[in-house]
Amino acid sequence: MSTNGLPPVSPLLTSTLPANNFRSCTRRQVNPGKEVESRQKVLHAHRIVIKAGTSVVSDERGYPSLTRLGAIVEQCAWLRKMGKEVLLVSSGAVGVGRQLLRKQQLLNSSLGQVLDGHDGNGAALLQAKSNSYNSACAAAGQLGLMSLYDTLFSQCDTATSQMLLTADDFGTPERCRNLRYTMNTMLQLGVIPIVNENDAVSANQGYTKDGTFSDNDGLAAVVAQQMGAQLLVLLTDVDGVYDKAPTLPGARIIHTYLPATEVQIGDKSVGGRGGMSAKISAAMRAVEAGVASVVIANGCNPFSIEQVCCGEKVGTLFCQNAAAMAARDLPEEDEALTEKVRVAAEAARAGGRALCQLSTEERTQALHAVAKALGARQAEVLAANARDMQEAERVKLAGPLLKRLQLTPAKIQTLVDGINSLADQPEPIGKCMSHLEVSEGLVLKQVTTPIGVLLVVFESRPDSLPQIASLALRSGNGLLLKGGKEAEHSNACLHGIIADAVFESTGGRVCREVIGLVVGRQAVAELLKLDALIDLVIPRGSGELVNRIKSTTKIPVLGHAEGVCHMFIDTAADEAKAIALAVDAKINYPAACNALETLLVHQDCVATGLAKKVADALVSAGGKVLGGPRAIAAGLATEPTPSFKTEYGENSLSLEVVDDAGAAIDHIHRFGSGHTEAIVTEDAATAQSFLERVDSACVFHNASTRFSDGFRFGLGAEVGISTGRIHARGPVGVEGLLTTKWVLRSSDAHTVAGMGGESGRAYTHKALDPVDGI
Repeated sequence: MSTNGLPPVSPLLTSTLPANNFRSCTRRQVNPGKEVESRQKVLHAHRIVIKAGTSVVSDERGYPSLTRLGAIVEQCAWLRKMGKEVLLVSSGAVGVGRQLLRKQQLLNSSLGQVLDGHDGNGAALLQAKSNSYNSACAAAGQLGLMSLYDTLFSQCDTATSQMLLTADDFGTPERCRNLRYTMNTMLQLGVIPIVNENDAVSANQGYTKDGTFSDNDGLAAVVAQQMGAQLLVLLTDVDGVYDKAPTLPGARIIHTYLPATEVQIGDKSVGGRGGMSAKISAAMRAVEAGVASVVIANGCNPFSIEQVCCGEKVGTLFCQNAAAMAARDLPEEDEALTEKVRVAAEAARAGGRALCQLSTEERTQALHAVAKALGARQAEVLAANARDMQEAERVKLAGPLLKRLQLTPAKIQTLVDGINSLADQPEPIGKCMSHLEVSEGLVLKQVTTPIGVLLVVFESRPDSLPQIASLALRSGNGLLLKGGKEAEHSNACLHGIIADAVFESTGGRVCREVIGLVVGRQAVAELLKLDALIDLVIPRGSGELVNRIKSTTKIPVLGHAEGVCHMFIDTAADEAKAIALAVDAKINYPAACNALETLLVHQDCVATGLAKKVADALVSAGGKVLGGPRAIAAGLATEPTPSFKTEYGENSLSLEVVDDAGAAIDHIHRFGSGHTEAIVTEDAATAQSFLERVDSACVFHNASTRFSDGFRFGLGAEVGISTGRIHARGPVGVEGLLTTKWVLRSSDAHTVAGMGGESGRAYTHKALDPVDGI
């Protein structure tokens, strides 16, 4: 979800859908279906109809699902801002109305007399199926549903309109022309029409008799046909069309639907009227009527619309050249990819276990070999990176991403130093956490052990690869890596150097595949299904990347939200320190997640002039200061901040004036992401209170937020920064990649039944001195 009132712009979309490739076309007389018949050609769809079913917009109780509605709204608004024309067909009014009427009945028990045979407890009213009751639900719920949509879209600065349709609206050519004229006018004005069947008139029964449509799936198909849409997306609560009920063992998704495909339909979702059979019929009808592509996808996935519009292989595709598409979309290719990634995961696990069988000295030697190889083959790495930089400049990669992508001799030397430092650290595997005599002759130890197999997905920064790989080697974990496409050559070169160094330094006892490099989004999608082989996923990159992965896997995810880092300059701050720290935190490396994004200043600093001096120093250093209301009123900035939750990733930052340290802490807790916060003050008591009260992964006193880093923390390197609260928090080094196991040793066949009583054996639970190793 967006945190700044704007739709999410994920790296996937920005790299796949550059704005200058969109065609600002108006509706054509002839549907340009031939241009949008494949997954990749979906990228060029200009007019898109999106249908959200009841199972998507409502939760299990029938209440609106704000999470899913918010995701749909943000994606629709993003498409609109990228120049697309979007029509949204939404179910859910009847369900919302049922909840409203139930509340009304509870407030006014006499309402229970409206329908014959109903008592006043509300239960029977909820179960009513009469046409008149459905009409009442629709009439009551439509207003609430539209109010909700209006609120959500307004947060994305997107205008909407409501259109309730019946079969009569499509009954004559003249009425169809009037409908098209109205919708075209709204689309040309940048408005997103929200369309729904007028259930208050149809009594939630559709218009089956005249063959127009029987539900909102059919309505969406008719709207797509009439409006000349190139793409129709039908959102449901499963991943697409399966060859049999998705809940049955062995059920397989059908990526491209053929008219002759045999499908076993499962139970219809509770609350909706259409079901999968209705969606298939609507999709087929739309394609036959000239809509180039229809995709049935999972609307419970908050990124499904993005993925479909990016041409990803999600959901089930219906298109006019389905046979040709299916021929290129062979099941055996999917099976081959699935097998390939499974083998890679198994090899990483085997490699990790082989690592654990090495001695401490041998693992240390392997890490030093990696560092030496990186230094010796620096020219190869820089040449590969130059190819990536050249391509990135050609496609005009964003400035912050371009800076993260570039490798330099200094960066490589930092990597070498970090890996050597990591190699010389104490042995992390087998460290004794607890040593206890349970009973005489029965001793229990808790020792550290590797997590198992890690999947790390990272963006832009190829220097992340050696850091992550060295941490995995030190902690005895198998590793699968997926880097950004923009660093393809750099990542491949670095991976090859490290894999060779490990294999050669261990005499082949540890395979090269202990560190695997995967390529392609589909491979990652397959890996995220392997919860039996992969133990932890670590996304390094934007909040959108983290959220996307969390929503599409059962594997535990260790990631961080946006790096909205704060610095508070107290009234007792030293002027020189305040200026130096603010400039360093923002300007030193603004693309990093630990860079300063919001500067808070005590109100007394405005009167003393310190606030103005800090703001001027930031501008002089190349920064751009965007102010909150109080900062603008104080003359510290002229342009307003878009949101205090913004992670700029470049030289801009937000500035606001607060009453005191307590107000600063409240501001941080309200708008922050729990990453890194700092206070600048000479008042020890104020500093101590700030450090104790601020609930973030890293909290500093008189130090730049840029110190929030694994290497600077003495961890040697970091696999990422975690803002979560489970397992690891802050920069995650070797210790964050370890778990524990319990080792129990008996000198005389202890049994539970033999404890206590006449045996004389008793629990002692006596602490023993820690002894590392199993």
